[in-house]
Amino acid sequence: MTQSTLIQQALPVDELEKAQQELNDLLATQSETVAPTKDPLTHRDRLIIATIIDSSPDQIKTLWIEGGITVWMQLTDGGRLPFERTWFAARVAQVKATIAEPETPRQRNERLSDELEEVCRKYGLWHSDIDWLSFSTKVFQDGRLVGFVGCNAEGWYSRPRLYGRNQVADTADSAIGCLGVRPVVAA
Repeated sequence: MTQSTLIQQALPVDELEKAQQELNDLLATQSETVAPTKDPLTHRDRLIIATIIDSSPDQIKTLWIEGGITVWMQLTDGGRLPFERTWFAARVAQVKATIAEPETPRQRNERLSDELEEVCRKYGLWHSDIDWLSFSTKVFQDGRLVGFVGCNAEGWYSRPRLYGRNQVADTADSAIGCLGVRPVVAA
């Protein structure tokens, strides 16, 4: 039976430090992959805080609560501002109420769709499937194509043919009116 003896060989100090650094780098990379660090403050949060301290949103780095009493704000220039927690919470509530929540694309499409449905009923029209990306559709009256209606950054628009110049309007009602359609009169 043969026996082998394990001989521990000492690495030079430079190689040991290099190996330790590689290990630390690998662990840091793996921890980022598993749990990436994410900025806890949204743009809206920064806007609210900037309004409170009369600053710009890009100057706020982070904030934390210390001892349940003090809210500390870290600024990008290295400065820190302390606030009493209840006062800060009250100010956030006040400012938050004045800053409107941004409308999501889905909410925008639902709002525009509701407006279009209401106007179509008024004019006795129906529309085909809506292209949700460009928010545009064809409108029909008595099975006849009346035109194309949609909404973009300029506002509501309509045109009687596939190709042609858009008539821009402030409302869906005005856009459909530009197609020469008249409201249905109740008998």
